[in-house]
Amino acid sequence: MALPGQIDLNDLLIFTAVIEAGGFSKAAQRLGVAPAKVSLEVARLETRLGAALFTRTTRRVVPTEAGQALHDSCAPLLLQLRAAVDDVHSSATELTGSLRITAPTDLGAQSVAPALASFAALHPALAIDLRTGDRIADLVGEGIDVAIRMGWLRDSSQRAVKLAEFDQYMVAAPAYLRRVGMPETPDELAALEWIALTRLPAPLTWKLTAPDGTAHTLQLRARLRTDSADALRAMVKHGAGVTILHQYAVQSDLRSGDLVQLLPGWTLPTGGTYAVFPPGRHVPRKVHAFVAFYREWLEKENR
Repeated sequence: MALPGQIDLNDLLIFTAVIEAGGFSKAAQRLGVAPAKVSLEVARLETRLGAALFTRTTRRVVPTEAGQALHDSCAPLLLQLRAAVDDVHSSATELTGSLRITAPTDLGAQSVAPALASFAALHPALAIDLRTGDRIADLVGEGIDVAIRMGWLRDSSQRAVKLAEFDQYMVAAPAYLRRVGMPETPDELAALEWIALTRLPAPLTWKLTAPDGTAHTLQLRARLRTDSADALRAMVKHGAGVTILHQYAVQSDLRSGDLVQLLPGWTLPTGGTYAVFPPGRHVPRKVHAFVAFYREWLEKENR
């Protein structure tokens, strides 16, 4: 507890969380405390400093000039403090605390969840929260420690490391192919019924590479569209048409025969699996440990 005239370090931590999360409720969720406690601690800090740190409206919380200046000065110091504390524990074998991870729904179920089950068994004192979904999570606002993402990262400002590459496959159900016939050349693909994943930047434009290395660009049309990879997989398995899915989503269906790969001699561009970290934070040892574990897991899966 701080003496009169002194600043409690916890107040600064809560104040910083409010700015980084963009609000009192989100900061409370990230810190695992009641929103009332966040408001009380910030008010106490404002009283001790004799300055308003936030402008509060019914719709948003914005730092004042004094609040922004305090954050700019304190944030690097708090980051160094977290790093110093983490370094003290770096030689310990036991991971503690909590680890929040977000991943796409299909990758989360097919790959991240099994890896986490094994990782959790190695670290029984670590609480793990896996959040899956097809939207891009707000890492800071939701208190996420690391996001596992797939595709092609276009934001160069993101703090990310590439963990692995994955293949993509053009697939359809056997029942659908019995109706329309198996295509033998890329030119025959345009006449098929395509299902588009609208989350992709160009879901109907694809580049195919022939066995001899020549390239062929596909411009397709789709009557069916969805923003969910799970829904896309369900549609194609029920014979609605043709689509392109990544290897983690279809490898079990290809093995079982529920889906068939089209033009297997041709290849589609590979994508990347990435670990993305919140901006401007020290990466804790528990996050480094999971990322390294998951990288090895993916290497074994891809062998």
